[in-house]
Amino acid sequence: MSAALLGRKIGMTRYYMEDGHNVPVTVIEAGPCVVTQVKTSEDDGYASIQIAFGDVAPRRSTMPVIGHDAKAGTTPKRHHREVRLETDAEAEAFELGQSLDVSVFEGTPYVDVTATSKGKGFAGGMKRHNFRGLEASHGVKRQHRRGGSIGGHATNLGTGPKPKKGKRMPGHMGAEQVTVRSLDVISIDPDRNLLLVKGPVPGPNQGLLLMKTARRLNRRKARLAKSG
Repeated sequence: MSAALLGRKIGMTRYYMEDGHNVPVTVIEAGPCVVTQVKTSEDDGYASIQIAFGDVAPRRSTMPVIGHDAKAGTTPKRHHREVRLETDAEAEAFELGQSLDVSVFEGTPYVDVTATSKGKGFAGGMKRHNFRGLEASHGVKRQHRRGGSIGGHATNLGTGPKPKKGKRMPGHMGAEQVTVRSLDVISIDPDRNLLLVKGPVPGPNQGLLLMKTARRLNRRKARLAKSG
């Protein structure tokens, strides 16, 4: 059964393995979370659970959220996320008001981490899309970081009324949902609700993260998981 938790990104550090190698890891405060809703296909058309994380003062919450969390027997929470499940049997394994901590990832080798990436504001094409820019040789206008003409990329071979949708141009960069797949779980500390995963994860320190059991592994990790 897949596991999922909400948490916060603490920061990055290094972790020394038993063989002496040090691994760059991200330290995540994973949970504790509360199950605030259980859905089944009979009642809702699909199976899922809703988990909540982070206490919030009632005066900073809303009456619908306060009443919703009160049904689960808990105080108002700041963050709520729904996690889809494949079968009703998986949903029925959870109870309303059940507390989930980092120990749900015991024995899980890889996790997927979803978060909102850092916002970069308005960025040009070279930074946003890795364009090479115009030539820097003699005779070129001082437009070396411009994207160039776009009329030839119209909807009808250059004669259409507008460029095609999805044309890569300068614009808002970052601040979008990003999922990093199949991160190695290096260590779990149930006493302090800490999860250490190999490598970086999206978002700034203290940013909200959603960790789930990895759904799809690359070939190398799939072979390791199958052999181990």
